[in-house]
Amino acid sequence: MYKSLLRPIFFLFDPEKIHHFTFSLIKFFSKIPGFKASMRAIYDVEDKRLERKLFGLTFKNPVGLAAGFDKNALLYNELASFGFGFIEIGTVTPKAQQGNPKKRLFRLKDDQGIINRMGFNNEGVQAAIEQLKKNKGNIIIGGNIGKNTETPQEGYTDDYLTCFNALHPFVDYFVLNVSCPNVNSHAKLNDKDYLQELISAVQKANKKFDKQKPILLKIAPDLNDGQLDEIVDLVKTTKLDGVIASNTSVFRDGLKASKEQLDAIGKGGLSGQPIKARSTRVIKYLSEKSGKAFPIIGVGGIHSAEDALEKLEAGADLVQIYTGFIYEGPKLIKAINKAILNKTN
Repeated sequence: MYKSLLRPIFFLFDPEKIHHFTFSLIKFFSKIPGFKASMRAIYDVEDKRLERKLFGLTFKNPVGLAAGFDKNALLYNELASFGFGFIEIGTVTPKAQQGNPKKRLFRLKDDQGIINRMGFNNEGVQAAIEQLKKNKGNIIIGGNIGKNTETPQEGYTDDYLTCFNALHPFVDYFVLNVSCPNVNSHAKLNDKDYLQELISAVQKANKKFDKQKPILLKIAPDLNDGQLDEIVDLVKTTKLDGVIASNTSVFRDGLKASKEQLDAIGKGGLSGQPIKARSTRVIKYLSEKSGKAFPIIGVGGIHSAEDALEKLEAGADLVQIYTGFIYEGPKLIKAINKAILNKTN
């Protein structure tokens, strides 16, 4: 029903506006008695063989929702009914910010992709906490954190620490988002020396809590082999809990979209099918180069069960969807989990 009826209607409207509309729609229907139970009956796959134990957490299945969809933790309780094994909120910054000027979200329908330059638009860490206080405990929640756009370079680490310390009681794991192409001073956030400094500061803060939370690093799909070698060394040196591979891409090669269309869109991070191979390559390289020394969450271009299995076979321990969820709908979650079960038989 989603692809044949709802998606054609949704795709008639501005992507950002329809995103907010669907949030309202899901909120509305979730208040109807029996709706959540019906969604679970349709989409949820309950099977112990799907469980994954990573960095001290037990995921009921390996299919998660990537950051960016539920930035302000408004819908995670409702989305839990669609069969996800975990949901990542954010990217959250210390202060609320508008993000980049609109229009900033674009569909590439022929490519089954999306280009965005949202710029970490969110309501700030305190607003996210107020929403997370409503957590019904039905799903693992990840907290994806970043810096405010206007923060000077000397304040980057403080921004991450502000979010980390404030969110710590309310999320199950953390992701340091240092690879989004839509924020300024992107180069510093990918500098190995700075990353070591940032990770060490966050880990030091983590040790002050009675219960430490896993910390992961989200990296770009555009890194070359030398840069990926640095990531492997960085994870080993700092003893990070894992890596999310990958974020959106700045490359535009191999697209069906015309040069005129791409020029009209302008800058932004590309997600969806066009980055599938690039993301899988990063996962495979990290897994093989490190000897599977750390967990990897694979994300980028998962639009089918086969796409997800490809990520897992490349070395991912868990997968996340975002653009594929928009194009394929919630049946994608069930299809992936079913395919994983079929592989275990």
